[in-house]
Amino acid sequence: MGAEPDFSGWATKAGIKCADGRTIMAEAFKHQDKMTVPLVWQHTHNNPENVLGHAILEARGEGVYCYGFFNDTPSGQQARALVHHKDIESLSIFANKLIERSKQVFHGVIREVSLVISGANPGAVIDNIAIAHGDGNVEELDDEAIIYMGLPLEDENEDEDERVEHAADDTVQDIFNTLTDEQKDVVYFMIGAAIEAASGGDLKQSAVDDEDDEQQSASNENDESDETNNSENIEHQDQEGITMANVFERGSATAQKATLTHSELNTIVEDAKKLGSFKESFLKHAVEYGIENIDVLFPDAKAISNAPELIARRQEWVNKVLAGARKTPFSRIKTVSADITHDQARAKGYVKGNLKKEEWFALAKRVTTPTTIYKKQKLDRDDIIDITDLDVVAFLKGEMRLMLDEEIARAVLVGDGREVDDDDKISEANIRPIAHDDDFFAHRVVIPANTGSEALVESMLRSRTKYRGTGTPSLYCTEDLLTDLLLGKDKMGRRYYMNIEELKTALRVNEIITVDVMEDQTADGGNLLAVLVNMADYTMGADRGGSVSLFDDFDIDYNQYKYLIETRMSGALTKFKSALVFVRSAGTMVDPAVPTFNATTGVVTIPATTGVVYINQDTNAVLTAGAQPAVAAGETISVEATPADGYYFPHNTDADWDFTRNV
Repeated sequence: MGAEPDFSGWATKAGIKCADGRTIMAEAFKHQDKMTVPLVWQHTHNNPENVLGHAILEARGEGVYCYGFFNDTPSGQQARALVHHKDIESLSIFANKLIERSKQVFHGVIREVSLVISGANPGAVIDNIAIAHGDGNVEELDDEAIIYMGLPLEDENEDEDERVEHAADDTVQDIFNTLTDEQKDVVYFMIGAAIEAASGGDLKQSAVDDEDDEQQSASNENDESDETNNSENIEHQDQEGITMANVFERGSATAQKATLTHSELNTIVEDAKKLGSFKESFLKHAVEYGIENIDVLFPDAKAISNAPELIARRQEWVNKVLAGARKTPFSRIKTVSADITHDQARAKGYVKGNLKKEEWFALAKRVTTPTTIYKKQKLDRDDIIDITDLDVVAFLKGEMRLMLDEEIARAVLVGDGREVDDDDKISEANIRPIAHDDDFFAHRVVIPANTGSEALVESMLRSRTKYRGTGTPSLYCTEDLLTDLLLGKDKMGRRYYMNIEELKTALRVNEIITVDVMEDQTADGGNLLAVLVNMADYTMGADRGGSVSLFDDFDIDYNQYKYLIETRMSGALTKFKSALVFVRSAGTMVDPAVPTFNATTGVVTIPATTGVVYINQDTNAVLTAGAQPAVAAGETISVEATPADGYYFPHNTDADWDFTRNV
């Protein structure tokens, strides 16, 4: 190292938890071993006199040690005197480029070592530095820090023999006393485990043996000739009053007993492959290999989120529908259309002397009125108080808004799917679904049942002549249809479209949006495939106060909080032929006849309708045409109609009925 240093001491120590929860790791500054950095006074740089000399860093396993050299300036000599007189005993460092993960600092660069009046805390304290700029702004830099250790300096001018004498005087007890309370607790735990393992689990016998060892050790200390062979005793009184001593002498035997051999570890690894869990394999062999309380190594599972993960349908399409629609501040929507495509509406040539004929065209009007859509929920107050892991009320309100938005978007695009006699159905006269709208507004294109993917793309392109909507539309379809279109191949086995962008270009659409709720949807003509529409042609209206509102109330009688989210609105396409609805033919359309029922006798008569299968919903048995066995007085039979193969029902068909016999 050359010249003798003026002092030495710890620049920073690893493994000490700081006041803000961060910990300097052992190798954070390892790369700066033997590096030289400035030695300054109180981390001030506004005067050259504050530079006192330099420090050479030495990376050790437990941190960074440094050797300080004062310069010959008056301030440097004054600092030397202060250190040698023990007026100054603390160091700190300034470091930047700190890399921190999970409150642990793994890397950084020490820029300077500073003498400080006080180390601020017995352990390390990290203070974020506020850097003042010339414009007066202050910027908090998390990757820069001053680290105070508060550890005493070592005066290198101290007599060498005196230092050796101090080192010889350090006993095991002295070293033990340098540990923090947390480190001592760990040692106590290890001592207790070692004693219990060595004594076969009899801690009381171990305590007796320890007392004997302690007396023997005390006797040895009185014998000066054997002084160098003595081992120091560390005693700790646990909650049961058991004294543990001389454990360092027994540690080697205990460690051998609790050590896994290579073959045993291989057995655990092999079983882990079979069991699918390293933890389960360890637990299986714990007793066999003498490992007790192995579950301590496997902490309790932690939730990765404070709120439950919602198992829901994909929601990306919902925002596309709601955000793309046109909004109006009134809920009663009226559309008036004039069809000027007739020949009678065309301009005409005139021959002098002939009668000029008036133009003729038809007017069409449609009025859409609002309806209320809501979602209601309740929570017991006791549950709200007891659930401390998350804000259950906020979670519930978020779920209610999510489901309300999805229901509105579903009603707009394909309808809510409930039957016409369902009390919860969203009326299609108020929220008109695009997929089932009148052919005047949504042109229906029926695709043959066995049409391949490329022929389907061609049919979609040819049907664009019927589209009269605004701008470039988007295609709403199922994930299955999108997959079929992308996997279409020519006779050489090459795919027609390598990605969605190529398919979008071929279909002349702005976007292809997959919709989960379109799966298994039917429409007039067959099974619903896709909807081509620009949502700007769909108008959603709500009067003042009819927008989405959230209400909550407390029921004193039942100690419950009740929540209601609702909106009152209308919705409809307002432009002629502004949507194309693609339907795959499902065969022949058939309208199921309603079974007859005699409430007095309790007999249901099933009609003979071609293409319709009637089922008893209670037993799932197929009902043949004709009179059925009578139901008991006061009992109810539920009958459902389903289309046979090669047939389908019109949209909004009521296909189930409940029949109750009189008492």
